[in-house]
Amino acid sequence: MNELLKQSYDAATELIKKSALEKNQILVVGCSSSEVCGATIGKDSNLEAAESVFAGIYKACKKNGIYLTCQCCEHLNRAIIIEKEAAEKYNLEIVNVVPQPKAGGSFATTAYKTFKNPVAVEHIKAHAGMDIGDTLIGMHLKDVAVPLRLEIKSIGKAHLVCARTRPKFIGGSRAVYDETKM
Repeated sequence: MNELLKQSYDAATELIKKSALEKNQILVVGCSSSEVCGATIGKDSNLEAAESVFAGIYKACKKNGIYLTCQCCEHLNRAIIIEKEAAEKYNLEIVNVVPQPKAGGSFATTAYKTFKNPVAVEHIKAHAGMDIGDTLIGMHLKDVAVPLRLEIKSIGKAHLVCARTRPKFIGGSRAVYDETKM
């Protein structure tokens, strides 16, 4: 489990750096603990693996002042577990659900048990994302997601895909863009 914590911490740290996340921005993470342990998504939820992965990512987020948000599984319509402070800061509508390992997933359950004041919301527009085990986090990213290639390609046995977001380019052939936001 220490290896899972290290992999997840290193991946989150690299993602935060490469995506240039700023303090109080949102990182959304979807994690299949089943996939982390080499099983099929949704078939073998593992609370111990989820706790290790969560601990590494949470540590990196706290160190950098980033709001970690955790996607539930499809049984809770991929709702998001988030700190109440962040939900209020981003004016997100709070809904009432408490994730469980078999209805929400072990990763979201761990977030709910660990966060200081956890709440659930249905929708966010995160600044960056980490998808561990092909959990399909895209619906929770801002409109223009850009893939990020990290040195770490998997956490445990789960495929890792990361993304940052950028502002939309608007205008036409005469538009001028801020190169620092590309």
